[in-house]
Amino acid sequence: MITIRPNLLFACAALLTLAGCETGSREADSGEATYAGAADLGSFCDRLPRPKWAAFDKHAASNDWFEVYEIEPGIFSIYEPWQWQEVISWLIVGTDAALLFDTGNGIGDIGAVVAELTKLPVTAINSHSHFDHIGGNHRFDRILSVSMPFSLERAAGFQTEELLAEVSPDALCRPLPGDLEAAEHRVRPYTISGKLEDGDSIDLGGRRLEVVLIPGHTPDAIALLDREAGFLWSGDSFYEGPIWLFAPETDLEAYRTSVARLAELAEGLTAVFPAHNTPVADPQLLLELQEKLDLVLTGQIEPEAVGDGAVEFTFPGFSLLMREDYYRINTDQAGSMKLCCTRRL
Repeated sequence: MITIRPNLLFACAALLTLAGCETGSREADSGEATYAGAADLGSFCDRLPRPKWAAFDKHAASNDWFEVYEIEPGIFSIYEPWQWQEVISWLIVGTDAALLFDTGNGIGDIGAVVAELTKLPVTAINSHSHFDHIGGNHRFDRILSVSMPFSLERAAGFQTEELLAEVSPDALCRPLPGDLEAAEHRVRPYTISGKLEDGDSIDLGGRRLEVVLIPGHTPDAIALLDREAGFLWSGDSFYEGPIWLFAPETDLEAYRTSVARLAELAEGLTAVFPAHNTPVADPQLLLELQEKLDLVLTGQIEPEAVGDGAVEFTFPGFSLLMREDYYRINTDQAGSMKLCCTRRL
């Protein structure tokens, strides 16, 4: 068990840009338009504010870049609505310590926001090591990680064309905050101070969280589980919107196994807290994800081409965004599963 206490000092791929995709908004069973398909940069500003946020009061710690909401007592969503990723980082506050699950794009100063919300010592943990979840890591002294090669590589910092596109005018609904210059935007190096393992228990005082390793979206993807409260923080393995499964580091076979693991948890959950778009999702959507993903990977559903070598499979509440040459699994004669790359469009 890992106990986060005040006196304890822990020691311990670039994504494709899919601008110009021709998709419309997708509607959930309720008829409410919950998200746009496949990274539709041209219309995301028009979807703000998303209706689901109206159920919560904006916290005084909000500023010109972050919107903060206390979703449950001691559980704060730190939302970046003005950038097209619409990433959500989560501050979970116990009686003795606090945990920040993801640190956002690195565009605004998330450290300053966290300092307004708690005076307790804060440990940062990333749901995975894509740029929009590690951007603020450098602002924190204590960072725990599963420390896989992908995690360690990203901790060195980087600047890529894809990352610079994240602060281009098309990706923003308002100017960059403070004195940030777009050309200077980068993931700054950070130091991982401790290692996490699958099943580790993190005691914040009054709240205990379990680390759930769920590789697939990336090799180092994790979720956090509060079994007592029935809360799951799902990272990018599930959210309401186009789930990105096209990066070079994505492993669809591993993702399928991880989704099955999440689906097994659904019955004991009261809420899923995703890392993009909306703050709370119905745990039953994890079962829907498992069912639809199996249909996709076994070739029982045809995709829609969305440009730039990507295809999308759209369902009520979410979609799966994949590479056009990597979205199926074939069963060989021995009954084992193997991935298949096929161009069928």
